[in-house]
Amino acid sequence: MTAIGLRPAAATDNEFCFQLHKAAMGDYVTALWGWDEQDQRDFHAHAFDPGHWQIITADGDDVGVLSVEHRPGEIYLGRIEIHPAHQGRGIGTHLVTALLHQADRQGQDLVLDVLAVNHRAYALYQRLGLQEVARHGDDQTKIRMRYTRP
Repeated sequence: MTAIGLRPAAATDNEFCFQLHKAAMGDYVTALWGWDEQDQRDFHAHAFDPGHWQIITADGDDVGVLSVEHRPGEIYLGRIEIHPAHQGRGIGTHLVTALLHQADRQGQDLVLDVLAVNHRAYALYQRLGLQEVARHGDDQTKIRMRYTRP
């Protein structure tokens, strides 16, 4: 059994998070918009928020990043990226399931957006009980999914 944990992100995690994004999401970004290294670095520089991001660990190794926003009436999963070398081991399932339990306890919905070309993540979210509620973005590139507590 893999020991999964979270630690606060630090400014020193900046390059790790960029390289992780490139490894985990690069193919999807390329499929939709094309990968421009400088554009992606600029986007990352704007988005990287160590005060709100957490580093996902597996057996003590940094393997991913998680960002969660607590909004009125909902928990928004803003980012979950796991390095491809660690995907398929139940890490994402564990973390999303924990958020689903938290949403239930707090009487809130869990909401997220997934890229339409990321079929693997979409299937995971469906399997965990989230439902597609809308498509948005240029050319409907993003799918909004929601878990509404019973």
